[in-house]
Amino acid sequence: MIIEEKLKISTELPNCKRMLLNVLYTSNYVTDEITTALKPFDITTQQFNVLRILKGMNPKSCTLQCIQDRMISKMSNTTRLVDKLIAKHLVKREQCESNRRKVDITITEQGLEALKFIDKAVDTAEQKLVASLTEKELQELDSLLNKLRHKD
Repeated sequence: MIIEEKLKISTELPNCKRMLLNVLYTSNYVTDEITTALKPFDITTQQFNVLRILKGMNPKSCTLQCIQDRMISKMSNTTRLVDKLIAKHLVKREQCESNRRKVDITITEQGLEALKFIDKAVDTAEQKLVASLTEKELQELDSLLNKLRHKD
């Protein structure tokens, strides 16, 4: 019943509603902690996600659609995120030679270098977030969340 206390709900909730509120509340809590870790680097969680996607594709380029398909938050405006990262010199965009309608996006050396420091800060925040859970509990929680998203 801890979530009811956090949200100042005076009535007992059905298990289904309690669990879903807890997932939403916890998601925001985790996002806030990661956002705090990224703040010194002047980067958002969505921009960090784009950088990690491009690092994973490196040295190959990626299209906007490819990035969008791999984003954690599907509601992100990928074009705007890439534009902001270009302004910070962390990624670059080039028109494809063979298909003028296609735009290739790659992470820059400056972006790869920045990620070395950003990754450490995020890793530290993540370890702090899960410090109270055992390895078995982490696996169990992961399994339950996967099961929650898949209806069959």
